[in-house]
Amino acid sequence: MMDEDFSSCWAKEGRIPRIAIIGAGISGIGAVIALRNAGYTDLTVYEKGESVGGTWRDNHYPGLSCDVPSYWYSYSFEPNPDWSHRFSYGPEILKYVEHVVEKYDVMSVINLNSPVTEVKYLGPKWRLKVEGHGEQIFDFVVSATGILHHVAYPEIPGLEEFEGPMFHSARWDDSVSLEGKRVGMIGTGATSVQIVGEVTSKVGFMSVFQRTPHWITPLPQKKYSEGWKRFVRMFPFIQKLIANNYRRLMLSTFADATVGNVSKQNQIQAACLRNLAKNVPDPALRARLTPDYTAACKRLILCSDYYPAISGDNAELVTEEIQVIEPRGVRTSDGRLHELDVLICATGFKVSEFILPTRVYGEDGVELSDLWDGAPRAHRAMAIPGFPNFWMLEGPTGPVGNLSLISITECQLGYLIQCLDKMKQEKLAGFVVKQEAFDDYNEKVSKAIVNTVWATGGCDSWYIDKTGTPNLYPWHPSQFYKEMERPDFSEYRLIQDIELSVTGAV
Repeated sequence: MMDEDFSSCWAKEGRIPRIAIIGAGISGIGAVIALRNAGYTDLTVYEKGESVGGTWRDNHYPGLSCDVPSYWYSYSFEPNPDWSHRFSYGPEILKYVEHVVEKYDVMSVINLNSPVTEVKYLGPKWRLKVEGHGEQIFDFVVSATGILHHVAYPEIPGLEEFEGPMFHSARWDDSVSLEGKRVGMIGTGATSVQIVGEVTSKVGFMSVFQRTPHWITPLPQKKYSEGWKRFVRMFPFIQKLIANNYRRLMLSTFADATVGNVSKQNQIQAACLRNLAKNVPDPALRARLTPDYTAACKRLILCSDYYPAISGDNAELVTEEIQVIEPRGVRTSDGRLHELDVLICATGFKVSEFILPTRVYGEDGVELSDLWDGAPRAHRAMAIPGFPNFWMLEGPTGPVGNLSLISITECQLGYLIQCLDKMKQEKLAGFVVKQEAFDDYNEKVSKAIVNTVWATGGCDSWYIDKTGTPNLYPWHPSQFYKEMERPDFSEYRLIQDIELSVTGAV
């Protein structure tokens, strides 16, 4: 590590702050471009993977697609008139992300294969320990890790005893052929239904092990013609208009349903039931595929291929509880051994980890993992008391689920840039949310969340943290966009040079 004056302040020195961005997925890439455009050009990105793209790099399973319309799931500064479908497939999204990285020269600041192992506040700066780069000093840290990167395997006895290929859907093994094989799928969430819908016609037999059924509505997919693409290219405002229409549609239906609009919940549920009745002729199978909780309590699934696939002659839905994994297959509570050649775990992610297990230390050596203790919280999904000049994108209690996280990230970046501008104008050494503001905000979150479908809908979803509380934004997403328009600086402690001897230590 080079010699460093930890007490020096970029704003007082009139220099550009050194900003570390952790993660080169959708959020991290967007952060580089937004910060550069605002004049903050001394940027370094650390990415633990061997390439960019985040979740779109890690996930490459058959049938992978986005359930947010393509025109909305795009950076606002880089609309793409060449999307091939209304809902894009994974490889095309990854190609789009790589195009953005190349066009805006983002790769010049990205360090690949560089996991950050420790982040420590040494007021007013941060020291990062990075594999392959030693110790590095920054004025600011932006965590852009997302939540879909720590895979969760099912806690089932014998999982490691299975003698055939076994892998998580987010760690898909391309060397394994499913052609003509007996395939077991554990899980029935969004990933599972996409895979089952795509590969069942090719396998010998598909056994889907279901713990809880999901509400599924048809995916209104559409292939865009070359003529349409030319039209959109000639009139770029068309794409923006369509994206805004999609946004309004999602906010006025799904988003309304999540915050307690019973009428919208019933509309969604009715559409899902019609889909089920139309595509599953067997009444007994239909009954097992019908959820007993309110629609939108779990993430709503958009898929048109799953019901026909699971109703086919070479597939079965197994609802008996899995007792143990044996070398030759899965044994369920009825004593039956389901013999398998390949076992796939589509069992989601540890979504409460965020930047963890990277060790993050704030003021007075407080460790973030101890502070959260399995129940992550942040102020407006971005800031944490005791962690000055440390910001999260798509952090705890933020709006997720059937929304464009690109649009969420972009509004958060606008908020962050206003905070940086405030520091520059007033020559501040630090910027940290006040404990009382954090407590007040999260108390309001806790009171409001009990009225949402995630708390009242009767389901156990991936949104629930270890306290049994949904870790989500409890109000309508349109309110979050409004919150991000302008920071309330009274919620923050503005750190002057005189405080450094108290708030930080070398």
